[in-house]
Amino acid sequence: VQLVESGGGLVQAGGSLSLSCTASGRAFSGYAMGWFRQAPGKERMFVASANWNGGSTLYADSVKGRFTISRDTAKNTVILQMNSLKPEDTAFYYCAAVLSTNGPYSSVKEYEYWGQGTQVTVSS
Repeated sequence: VQLVESGGGLVQAGGSLSLSCTASGRAFSGYAMGWFRQAPGKERMFVASANWNGGSTLYADSVKGRFTISRDTAKNTVILQMNSLKPEDTAFYYCAAVLSTNGPYSSVKEYEYWGQGTQVTVSS
């Protein structure tokens, strides 16, 4: 499966951004999906994930109550809605997928496919 992220950009603290990840190549509904982020010089960190049908979601403590992950199966898309953004949310954001009807998953090692990423910059 191929993953393509979009929607990154520059926003002021307190603002919102919506990231999209569009999947192609295989049946999207059979995949658990996740979002990760990586700041310069740091490891790739878990942000949010959803199981194969979106019925179960998981969030990093740092984004709980601010970010929401959802999936639109008809459009083969998973969306990360980010509200109340903080400068520490600045990072390169990656979409990930794994063929599984379990999940959601929070570990980098559990995902098989990755997008190229999109930059999110939050100014103070």
